Amino acid sequence: MFHRATSALILVDYQTRLLPRIHGGLSVVDEALFLAELTSLLDIPIFGTEQNPEGLGPNDQQIRNYCNHTLLKHSFDATASGLLECIQTVSPHIHQLVLAGCETHVCLMQTALGLSEKGFEVAVIPQACGSRSSSDKALAIDRMQQLGISILSTEMIIFEWLQTSNHPRFKSILQLIKNRASKD
Repeated sequence: MFHRATSALILVDYQTRLLPRIHGGLSVVDEALFLAELTSLLDIPIFGTEQNPEGLGPNDQQIRNYCNHTLLKHSFDATASGLLECIQTVSPHIHQLVLAGCETHVCLMQTALGLSEKGFEVAVIPQACGSRSSSDKALAIDRMQQLGISILSTEMIIFEWLQTSNHPRFKSILQLIKNRASKD
């Protein structure tokens, strides 16, 4: 189980010049924003990464607004660009990381595998992930799952973090989930 006190969310490379090329990019961003909104209501730290922002532009502004910290990087694996140090400055107790982002088969996967190799428990939210090709995304999700990375939905992780219907944010989060489901 993932726990609020030991978790953080990492939003990988939702960059303005990349997103128009992402298969289903609008729905990927929509799911990422929903995940970030719910995560922020639980006071869980949110980190963003931006791959080569000079070339790919900054993260989508709405995504960036949810991030407590944004790491600029050139390595596909964000752990090679200081992500671990960034996380540790927020809390040395974080050892469970939930990832979503682009491109699933490059930066997101390499970061997830890098974190896993360094002993973190890692989960990925596929509905909030994207690649230019849907087959590349599917292959990356399969590979990560085979290597022990948990594949979860937004609701799965949020309810794990809540743990009980007695949580003070339960009713407001449940209402947001119900409202969103009625729009689908």
